[in-house]
Amino acid sequence: MITIAKLRTLKPRTCVRKTACLFHEAAMRPGDFAPEYLSALCGLLADYPFTDILSDDELSRALVLSSTLMSLPESRFMFACEDLHQLLLGALSAEPADWDFMNAASGELDTSCRAILPHTLVLDRIRSPFNVGALFRSADSFGVEDILLVEGTASPEHPRAQRTARGCTSTVPWRMLDERSLLDELHQSGRPMFALELGGVALSQFMFPANGVAVLGSEEMGVSPAFLEACDNSAGRVTIPLAGTKGSLNVSVAGGIMLHHWFSMAG
Repeated sequence: MITIAKLRTLKPRTCVRKTACLFHEAAMRPGDFAPEYLSALCGLLADYPFTDILSDDELSRALVLSSTLMSLPESRFMFACEDLHQLLLGALSAEPADWDFMNAASGELDTSCRAILPHTLVLDRIRSPFNVGALFRSADSFGVEDILLVEGTASPEHPRAQRTARGCTSTVPWRMLDERSLLDELHQSGRPMFALELGGVALSQFMFPANGVAVLGSEEMGVSPAFLEACDNSAGRVTIPLAGTKGSLNVSVAGGIMLHHWFSMAG
């Protein structure tokens, strides 16, 4: 187990992340942690880098939780440790769900758990960072090998995209290119391209390529004419049939449905 002295030598975000992971381990295996070690870990929260990275409110909550930790019965102790774990990762915009697969050494999402298929996703001028983040999360779950973003798409590095992606902008490789360069690269690859767009073949009937490229268009304009032409001349369009009052779905929801279907067809 890492020493408190060693923790203090780590880079600020690494120190906070590692401390968060230690509280998580204490919640899962409270008997493995000596009271003296936990007391020292709690004492660390009042020092740099926590005072720099946590907001005043987050720091106040962390100190309140840690001040009573050692006097709690085991069941409440475990919940308090997990509350500290989530609080610290929340300050890093990196809260994991309780089912995430984490690398114990780095505290990052464990990419070795991903099934990766020869599926590329193109985001064509998707403007909302929330939608971009949500699509990265779906791409991570459904085997997407990489994501190519057309210039004008919200950056995956935007804080809102990062928060929605929950770490998945680091698990799925991505690049941002201008439209012409990206189209030229895809044409040269020879891989079939298809668009998720209105007026296409119903999702259940569409022939998804085993090795191909899916294009999702912007929230208001859809897939751009240049990409739509390239897709129509290649693998075509796929459409999700709807039975409600709205004419379309949110792009991140529609993209998630399509990616799951494509992933399922590959199995």
